[in-house]
Amino acid sequence: MKSLVLRESAGLRYGTFFYLYGMQGIPAGFGLTAMVNYLNAQHLPVQAVATFTAMVGLPWTVQFVWGPLIDKYQYSVIGHRKQWVVLTQLVAVLASLLLLLVREPVAQLSLLTTAFVVHSIFASIQDASVDAIAISVVPEAERGRVNACMRGGFLLGISAGAAGLSWLLHRYGFFWAALAQSAALLVFTIVTFFIRLDSTDQLLPSRSQRRVALAQNADNPSVQWLFKELFRAISEPRSLRLFGGIALAYLCFSVFGWAYSFHLIRELHWSDSKLSMLQGGWGSLSSLVLIGAGGMVADRIGPARLQRWVLGALGTFLLLFCSLSFWWHREALATLGLLVWNLADPSLSVAALPLLMTLCRPQIEGSQFTTYMALVNLSGVCGSYITGWVLQVASAPTLGLGCGLVVLGLCWLLGRRQQQVLPVVSAP
Repeated sequence: MKSLVLRESAGLRYGTFFYLYGMQGIPAGFGLTAMVNYLNAQHLPVQAVATFTAMVGLPWTVQFVWGPLIDKYQYSVIGHRKQWVVLTQLVAVLASLLLLLVREPVAQLSLLTTAFVVHSIFASIQDASVDAIAISVVPEAERGRVNACMRGGFLLGISAGAAGLSWLLHRYGFFWAALAQSAALLVFTIVTFFIRLDSTDQLLPSRSQRRVALAQNADNPSVQWLFKELFRAISEPRSLRLFGGIALAYLCFSVFGWAYSFHLIRELHWSDSKLSMLQGGWGSLSSLVLIGAGGMVADRIGPARLQRWVLGALGTFLLLFCSLSFWWHREALATLGLLVWNLADPSLSVAALPLLMTLCRPQIEGSQFTTYMALVNLSGVCGSYITGWVLQVASAPTLGLGCGLVVLGLCWLLGRRQQQVLPVVSAP
């Protein structure tokens, strides 16, 4: 076990951040894909399904609260910030077990929502801790590839949660799907325990080492100072311009993704299990291949240029695909659109996340990056909630056309301004 040291092995870094994000993806795929599709198929009011989606995603929008606390109490003899990861993973497993109390998801929608929300709270703290560790241990030249591993692991987890747990849900019932999720989270937690950040880290703290860690934490800046510096960092003009475009793109992606899934189930009468299998199966696997290549491209040509390419391609796709909405009843075309659109979020993430990492300042890098991710998550939550109400007056193709125009507008603006915001950095 002494060889499992993140700072000493690039391969271990790629593998570790891959499975840590896979661990986050399993509940996301189960709750926000399999269960959302299932609830839509049960013909719940669209506002009720949208509210469920927003509530489950809400804890991910307040990650900026956890970032300064994690940075304040980051020192530990088992690895800086690792204590946060292990503790929150354990509590997230316990929260996942709350789902075993649900017997009828539709009849017990309030309990179902509460269990997923409790899990999301601790999973979001885990995510903030993992992001902070990634920034501190990953060399800048590897960040594109590591972000690709993160997103790839997340997508593979979503695949397992959406396709695998959806299959269990329909074949054996909700209880066994929830139990399988909890068991997987427990296994990943045990693996995390044996991975060290530095060669000097201990698996278990001793009393004397604990005193040293407490002394180091006492020398950290105050939480008030961390919040103050965090506000200064994210309110800088270049930060606002760069992040504002990224957040708006994620909002558009969420709006169309949610509207298209609703359209397939309610208007074209697809089964929720079929949709979940496609989203979590071929959709996630094709995304996994793409982001692996995208991570290397981001390190090679720079994430700023890659971001413009991604926005241009996806904006063009939305306009073309939604213009052909009168052919969506053809299953081949509808499936192709679904698979292509599954590439939207991971494609943008491979380019956008390394860009956001370059904005992060020393001492508050964990807090700052976590805040960016919280705002990205807020964009996704707002997109799903807003769409649930707008669909009462507008169709999915109309929303897609509007989103396509916005995304192409962002691509044009970034083409004019992004070179002044951040220089393109090529890997040595």
